[in-house]
Amino acid sequence: MSSATNNGEKDRQGSILRLAKRLGALKQGRYKLASGQTAQYYFDGRLITLDPEGAHLVAQALMPILEKSGVDTVGGPAIAAVPMVAAIAQLSFLQGHPISGLIVRDEMKKHGTGKIIEGTLLPDSKVAIIDDTCSTGSSLLHAINTIENAGGAVVVVACILDRHMGGSDAIKAKGHEFFSLLEADEDGNIARTELHC
Repeated sequence: MSSATNNGEKDRQGSILRLAKRLGALKQGRYKLASGQTAQYYFDGRLITLDPEGAHLVAQALMPILEKSGVDTVGGPAIAAVPMVAAIAQLSFLQGHPISGLIVRDEMKKHGTGKIIEGTLLPDSKVAIIDDTCSTGSSLLHAINTIENAGGAVVVVACILDRHMGGSDAIKAKGHEFFSLLEADEDGNIARTELHC
């Protein structure tokens, strides 16, 4: 990124963090996470991604990462990634460089066509996998494996908040680039991530 782009990115990251605090998306206390682990804070990413300003800020902040990676498709696990994928698809269209969206279900539908991937995945698609948070990375890894098994090439993985609970390391160990807009320490202190994309 150029320094001007990088400064704009930091401004968006800071705006997302301020909005998270304003919307009550960050809560201190002891919480059990979907992974089964516990944390000293809770981050409700959907309060941000379902907010008009938040959805726009997240899409704007992730777009330079996606564009630099040359992706033609963005997807992620249901349900957290749904509003993020929709916001990015719309913003990309408005910017004149459309990026298609898709969603990966937890398991195959038990009716209709029995899909596990909703949306269009063309052969040899270059895909970005996104989510609101990364803890152990199980949801992101499931989405990555599903897309790769279906013939897509996952070229980058990104989230709003990296909890640093092993997930991002596991994703990098599989050979994928990983980015987060925000990161947390074990005490729940959240800061902007230094992006080097």
